[in-house]
Amino acid sequence: MFTGIIETLGVVTNLEREQENLHITVKSEITSELKIDQSVAHNGVCLTVINIEGNEYVVTAIKETLDKTNIGELKIGDNVNLERAMKLGARLDGHIVQGHVDKTGKCTNIKDDNGSTVFTFSYEFDGSNVTIEKGSITINGVSLTVVNSKKNQFSVAIIPYTFEHTTFKNFEVGSKVNLEFDVIGKYVARLTQFK
Repeated sequence: MFTGIIETLGVVTNLEREQENLHITVKSEITSELKIDQSVAHNGVCLTVINIEGNEYVVTAIKETLDKTNIGELKIGDNVNLERAMKLGARLDGHIVQGHVDKTGKCTNIKDDNGSTVFTFSYEFDGSNVTIEKGSITINGVSLTVVNSKKNQFSVAIIPYTFEHTTFKNFEVGSKVNLEFDVIGKYVARLTQFK
């Protein structure tokens, strides 16, 4: 379980294919605090640490993860948003994030808005994943508030701190992002499908 509050950026230093799996080596300032078998969210994708050497660690993404996220598109040198699992009893600064990406979306517009940056994203609407204005959404692991919601698109406003300390600074129109919709909203959408 995560909160969507990014702790730091990591840098991809190696990518290795093994059958349908992808082993991803990440260099990070939090590596020394990690342990093998620990869950870490990478651009919002919960992956398990399988090896640690110096200031680098390795996680593995399986075919299911590669098919449903943007993790398979990472290149050596890319930044990734990192968050360790939340501690029970600590403040929940973002919202409840599972680290299970629902689908990918595409950045369709970036606009400077007098101190913040408004990003618009589109996604394939299937009825099970919805956004609402002032509701929560996780984009590449970042917990955000929806400011404009439509059937298959939404916008979020990013403060300068979030822009500078996450991968949002690397987004362009056309960038593919990982989306995790609000877990409560997903349950409500599922329940209404049965009525």
